[in-house]
Amino acid sequence: MTEVGEKRFRAILIAGPTASGKSALALALARRLGGRVVNADSMQVYRELRVLTARPSEQEVASAPHLLYGHIGVDEPYSVGGWLSDVEAVLAQARADGVVPILVGGTGLYFKALTEGLGEVPEIPQAVRSLWRGRATAMPAEELHGCLAERDSAMAHRLNPSDAQRVVRALEVIDGTGRSLAEWQQEKTSPLLGADETLRLVLAPDRAWLHARINQRFEAMVEMGGLEEAVRVAGLEFDRSLPAWKAIGVRPLSEAARGTRTLEDAIERSKTDTRRYAKRQETFFRNQMGDWERVDPLALEAAAESIADDWDAA
Repeated sequence: MTEVGEKRFRAILIAGPTASGKSALALALARRLGGRVVNADSMQVYRELRVLTARPSEQEVASAPHLLYGHIGVDEPYSVGGWLSDVEAVLAQARADGVVPILVGGTGLYFKALTEGLGEVPEIPQAVRSLWRGRATAMPAEELHGCLAERDSAMAHRLNPSDAQRVVRALEVIDGTGRSLAEWQQEKTSPLLGADETLRLVLAPDRAWLHARINQRFEAMVEMGGLEEAVRVAGLEFDRSLPAWKAIGVRPLSEAARGTRTLEDAIERSKTDTRRYAKRQETFFRNQMGDWERVDPLALEAAAESIADDWDAA
């Protein structure tokens, strides 16, 4: 409970598709408010993937505290549950220190779990995990989805047949617990942040503008060492069913380095994958986070100033 005269704890949540400028807005607010930038992007958690996930630069990190970036190895299993546990500690420290946490990222599931709670699923036996991850490497995604449809029609109906990662997760759960993931998701934990504790923002860019940004940014990533980073990650020994291996650009660029595709083709493929990913993000934000305030990325400076002024006055 807030004592008389004590400032109410609040957090700023900034979601948006990749390359939309959300990190720039978060940094501007952190500088203005003395806040801490907290990662809510499922790929920027990986230590070995700085360039290809567009993690904040060393200069940006030096200008404001940045937390939960690059703290996980690509060989470590990590999920929304792991992030929720990590961010709970970050929020507790922010409360204790009286500072504003500014959570920013493109992973809608992280924000949903943060503000609505997470269905707790028991630990899946390693044998079950290995079984389905092995099959995922040998079977087409659509065939895996067919297996799920036979075992768990409710989850199969929810998931895109091409989303192999989530299909495999649903298969692991039904096989390892005997219950549908849909059932487990109904038994949610309490949200870490209530609606009255948050300012919720989604960047809503023009599609053509965003595509141009995506293309330019990926070319810049290659110039900044993205090819070399992909080669290093590809050279590591870790389970290829883990999420880090699916980071955009890793496989095409490593194939280009091996000579199995041209660098030009690898770059174009990665741009296309990024645009498709952005479209999926926008669909999620539209369908699952429709009540969040929309922000125009072309007016970030004015938005940051207005938000900071309102925040100081609250």
